[in-house]
Amino acid sequence: MKQLLILSGKGGTGKTTLAAALVRFSHSRAYADCDVDAPNLHLVIAQNTEPVQTDYYGFGKAVIDRAACIGCGVCERNCRFGAIQNLSVDLFECEGCGLCEELCPVHAVKLRKYVSGDLMLYQSPESVFSTAQLKMGSGASGKLVTAVKRQLLKQAENTAEWAVIDGSPGIGCPVIASVSGADLVLIVAEPTVSGIHDMKRIIQTAGHFGVKCVACINKHDVNPDNTKEIERYCGANQIPVIGKIPFDKTVVQAVNCCRSIADYPESPAGKAVHSVWNRLMEYVGENAS
Repeated sequence: MKQLLILSGKGGTGKTTLAAALVRFSHSRAYADCDVDAPNLHLVIAQNTEPVQTDYYGFGKAVIDRAACIGCGVCERNCRFGAIQNLSVDLFECEGCGLCEELCPVHAVKLRKYVSGDLMLYQSPESVFSTAQLKMGSGASGKLVTAVKRQLLKQAENTAEWAVIDGSPGIGCPVIASVSGADLVLIVAEPTVSGIHDMKRIIQTAGHFGVKCVACINKHDVNPDNTKEIERYCGANQIPVIGKIPFDKTVVQAVNCCRSIADYPESPAGKAVHSVWNRLMEYVGENAS
């Protein structure tokens, strides 16, 4: 199963809006939301089944055995995160580094498994949707993204040809985990100064891992000069620009109704996104649906 990953470099560019539309246009049987800090693809693509929910264990948390503790304070003095106060561990501050466990002279501190998030799988005869929600204050988002993708591949690798994956914003650990194993990255850029800056960073990140990229420009008519700058940069870096989506208030209407822009095929944005899908299929050598 091939993986189409949709990234943006920054939040708010329309990445999830485009991902939801591509799931609909492609009739994809497998898709995932890897923005585990703030997943929202399920809000646009309604699910008819209840998810199978699994506890996700990320980094451990320190626990002090009061019966064995001699009150020496070594753990408290050496904790760089200030997670130990009065021989009590604040689970929100603890990073699970294990230093306190290593330094305790009587082995009264142990790292215990800690539920860092919820892994969810929506499965029906028509499709498989994998996503997750990281608990507030928890780390290891990259590991959770890997778990989301592993769950999708396990359930759909023999039934789907393509998987559409909505990635995380930024260029950090969850994005790197999303890029791993991807066959093609579709970058959603916006014609703003920050949009151009972060687009360049995500192109460099994908290039570092040797993954091919194509790009589309959302709300291209808001700033024509910056749109031309995006096209110049992509052209200089051999990144095909496969579509330009205009600013369209119908998108706002669709989002407010928790619907995909694919439900508005006659709107300017709906037509442009469908054109992006057709160009995308031409690029990968497939026939558009």
